[in-house]
Amino acid sequence: MSRSTVSGWAALVGRVGLVVFLVLIAGLNGASISGGRYRAPIIASAVVCGVALLVPRLRWPLAPFLVTAVTVWWGWLTVLLLAIVMFDLALARRMRVAVGCTAVALGANLIGYPETRLWAEQRYVSALAFMLLAFVVGLWLGNRRRLVRALASEVEHLRTEAQLREEAARAAERSRISAEMHDVLAHRLSLIALHTGVLSTRKDTLPGPVGERLGLLRETSVEALADLRDVLGALREPDSTRASATRTPMVREVQGLADEARAAGQHIEWTTDGLPEHAPTTHRLAVYRIVQEGLTNARKHADGAPVTVRVDYRPPATRVEITNPPGSPRADTVGSGYGLVGLRERVTALGGHLSAGPAGAGAWRMTARIPHPSSIEQNGTPT
Repeated sequence: MSRSTVSGWAALVGRVGLVVFLVLIAGLNGASISGGRYRAPIIASAVVCGVALLVPRLRWPLAPFLVTAVTVWWGWLTVLLLAIVMFDLALARRMRVAVGCTAVALGANLIGYPETRLWAEQRYVSALAFMLLAFVVGLWLGNRRRLVRALASEVEHLRTEAQLREEAARAAERSRISAEMHDVLAHRLSLIALHTGVLSTRKDTLPGPVGERLGLLRETSVEALADLRDVLGALREPDSTRASATRTPMVREVQGLADEARAAGQHIEWTTDGLPEHAPTTHRLAVYRIVQEGLTNARKHADGAPVTVRVDYRPPATRVEITNPPGSPRADTVGSGYGLVGLRERVTALGGHLSAGPAGAGAWRMTARIPHPSSIEQNGTPT
């Protein structure tokens, strides 16, 4: 059972107990002041008011006017039930009705029985204090409930917005991966088509079956290249400038990122183990994006702090580690906070794992490990 359900049941039980208690008090007081003469009508009036206050459908508009009318007649015997009405009206922000009921109850009570009049022995002061207290408490509780609902709605809105941003970041990273795969596979298929075309020009010097196979291979590679462009080419950015930026990782190694950062004044300690050729092309693309994001975050959140970058291409897994000590954040940059979401999507799609977080003493570390396909095939799962 949720906390809100428990609170709802507790409020209901408390209201029922309070109304029943006030009905009994009204009946006992009425019997004591009249020698039992008005016991039955007083108890009946109090019970009817109690039912109107407990049944949700009768609380508005029947309960306020019914309890006010009974209070006009029986005075201080039922004024506490009128205080509950003031609480409900304040809770619902029905200010005019609350003021009207109070004025009618206090003003018209002069026609009731002398023993129960609010104006006798200055009982109206106590009655007005009770109703004012109930009104203030109801007003405060109503405002608090509305504030809680507004905050809950805002939190839900922010949660939905954050979820949509994460999905957009993942979709953008998937589109970037697809575009990069288009570049890689298009280059490979173009080479196959080129070499098979060259060999086909010399098929007179080759055995007949070999020449036929070369022609079939060239035709198939050209068709595959066309299909690839139809399927993945639409994922490219329409703007040629952005499209060339998407293809940048294809023609530049990750070392170029460090050279650009150093030229911009960023201090970088770079370590590379193994050769990029030891890792698949997909890993090299992922390393490029991870290092790019790590250096960008370091410039934003630790400006002037040295950055340590270590890349290991050697089997059985490609590893990247980027660490920077604490520094002063730049005031002229605002990050979306969803760059890591896209990186995790890319690394997870390759069967790897990416983590980012504090590394002690205020430092920040981002690490990624992507197993090579050979290690996955040998072990059955990423190592």
